[in-house]
Amino acid sequence: MKIVIIGGVAAGTKAAAKIKRGDRSVQVEIYTKSRDISYAGCGLPYYVGGGIQSRGELIVNTPAKFSALTGAEVFNGQEAVSVDPKAKTVRLRSVDSGSVSDVSYDKLIIASGAAPIVPKIDGTDLDGVFTIRTPDDAINVRSYIEKNNCAKAVVAGAGFIGMEMAENLSAQGLDVTVADMTAQILPNVLDPEMADFAARRLRKNGMKIMTGTRLLSITGNGRAEAVSTSGGEFPADIVILSIGIRPATDFLEGSGVELINGAVAVDEYQRTNVEDIYAAGDCAVVKNRVTGQRQWSAMGSTANITGRCLAKTLTGTAAPYSGCLGTGAAKLARGLNAGRTGLSEKQAEEAGFDPISVVCVTDDKAHYYPGADCFATKLIADRTTGKLLGMQVVGAGAVDKMTDIAAVGISAGLSLSDFDTMDLAYAPPFSTAIHPFVQACYILENKISGAFETFTPAEYASGAAEGYRVIDVQPAPSVPGAEWIDLGKVTGEIEGTAKDEKLLLVCTRGKRGYFLQNRLKHFGYSNTKVLEGGVFFNEIKA
Repeated sequence: MKIVIIGGVAAGTKAAAKIKRGDRSVQVEIYTKSRDISYAGCGLPYYVGGGIQSRGELIVNTPAKFSALTGAEVFNGQEAVSVDPKAKTVRLRSVDSGSVSDVSYDKLIIASGAAPIVPKIDGTDLDGVFTIRTPDDAINVRSYIEKNNCAKAVVAGAGFIGMEMAENLSAQGLDVTVADMTAQILPNVLDPEMADFAARRLRKNGMKIMTGTRLLSITGNGRAEAVSTSGGEFPADIVILSIGIRPATDFLEGSGVELINGAVAVDEYQRTNVEDIYAAGDCAVVKNRVTGQRQWSAMGSTANITGRCLAKTLTGTAAPYSGCLGTGAAKLARGLNAGRTGLSEKQAEEAGFDPISVVCVTDDKAHYYPGADCFATKLIADRTTGKLLGMQVVGAGAVDKMTDIAAVGISAGLSLSDFDTMDLAYAPPFSTAIHPFVQACYILENKISGAFETFTPAEYASGAAEGYRVIDVQPAPSVPGAEWIDLGKVTGEIEGTAKDEKLLLVCTRGKRGYFLQNRLKHFGYSNTKVLEGGVFFNEIKA
């Protein structure tokens, strides 16, 4: 059997290597437009920032090394032009000579990945304007910065790659402006209030964040000098276009292979609607593990997993892909990371759940341990069943660990209460005695039961607390215009406060507010709300 693979980065090389391990007799041929294969695309921003020193560190395998290790043949510099399912051939064009040739297959794997979107505006062809998709892109960016003594950068697009590029350009000492046409950074990654919190932290670190800002043009005399946006003009010695990617599937036109918004439609076995044609990686859609609905998951993790599943299936062991959760993590700045998995609150509602969420701020490790900081965590569950649906976290610590715990829980269909007594690792350098993820579960369980009555940050920002009297419950008064109450001295009714008066309890993180609410309920107060996340997370308007 001869298997031809179009594309040689994540899904393609993973499938090829696993196929050869599963059945050495299978002839596997990889055809890729790029000179490089199996490179660390997610590591490109860190090469720009200097954390990864050499080009060689980005390249997992050269074509020759990969062939020697796996037995698969690699043909680089070969661009797929078209596919003929009836003849079972792929037409290829040499990148160097332009010559065209046909290669036959018994089974075809489309792993052609995705290509960066370049907006149709003036100036994208100027020197100093880059997209980031290949090792050469990252090398050219770093080289351009060094050769031209760049001082100011504009990053167009505030998704994962855009924010990671911004962080790494800042690490190189550049003054960075990030502009995104949506209303928040990390759209489709974080819910608006979590994204707003992260953006405020980044601004405090000196990064310019422009949301709701459309890119109009790039200007300069031969090379980039400024970027014109709907929010004004910004000087720029270098411009990074990171507004998105699209599946690299133009060559499938006329093949009969079904596409959804340009991505190849596949089933759980990565099969397309055309016999003997499969697809995996950024060029293909998968399904959401919770909802079962089709979803595009252009992540290196998804590409590797689906490539491996496909290889097992093609070599005799059926391995359906169970679906993605949109799991991801990003380093946004020194001391600021973000992670997410599962459904957002809006997605959960659209999927037919009755979502309830909580935003809580907890220690990320024992508070007395050097370097201890905080996690701001948003947990989303079904109100009726308590089933965990999603999580987002922003903080200085190991957000990936928080995210992975949530991903396992969602994949296993666990409810919040299933985590209550879970035996997770604890030592002061790594965690708190009750793990911060479990603490978040406790808090949301209390909210569901009615023991903890709150306004979420989103509700507060939308004006839900209007008419409430703000009570400052911090150890010392710090909320301008609010009445401060010494929590330790609340042993009965509060003089001058009616039992049904609307009281908004605000503390540093939310914990002392909960303690006061608990006491006040005991003394007959019936209309208190705690502001989730306290002054740490929210901008207070007393």
